[in-house]
Formats: sequence, C-alpha cells, structure tokens
Amino acid sequence: MRKTYPLQVAGRHPDRVLDAIKHDVRKYLKRERRRPLPAEVDFWDFQCQCGLSAETAQPVHLSAVIASIDAAAKEQATQVYVEILTTHGKRKPRPVMPDAQLLPENEEDNLPE
Repeated sequence: MRKTYPLQVAGRHPDRVLDAIKHDVRKYLKRERRRPLPAEVDFWDFQCQCGLSAETAQPVHLSAVIASIDAAAKEQATQVYVEILTTHGKRKPRPVMPDAQLLPENEEDNLPE
C-alpha cells in the first residue's frame, strides 16, 4: 500500500479524518495478515515508511506507523504519506547451547553437604 492521505478535509473534523486514516491502515494490515502463507514462510513481515510526502518518507517500524501519523497531524501538516509493503518473514532458529552449559541431570549433585 502506497498512499497519501489528506489530513485536512473541508467539512470534516480533523480528529475524525485522523481516525479514518488509522482505521484504513489497520484494516489493510488485518487483510494482509489473513492471506495464506506460501510454503517455507513463517509469517508476513511489513516494511513501512511514513512521512509528509513520498520523497521525505523515512523507514519506520510497523508499531510506529500510527505514532508517525499522529506526529504529522500534530505538526499541522496537510497530508501524510504511508507506505506498507508486505514481505515474507522467516524465523531464525535458536542457537544450540553446548553441553558444558547445560544443567546437570540430577539436582542432588548441586546440593551442599
């Protein structure tokens, strides 16, 4: 999704316009997460950018997109640009601990005498 939202619409309260933008972003994320996953993909990942225009958009984490929209509204901007691209996410396996770091099998070995 690459979209420029106007923050000031004639005849509408700015808070309602902001709520509509947030709703649209959340609705898009829900729709993308419902899509079936391809083989060997663990989850949907999102690459996000947000700014006052497409040229000045900065990469942000998914959890900071709504905060970026709020920040643009506080600056009295006339528009905000939001870009959310869906990518394939693959979980990394946990590192295997060597045997020397494992706990002993019997707890009695660690008791003081």
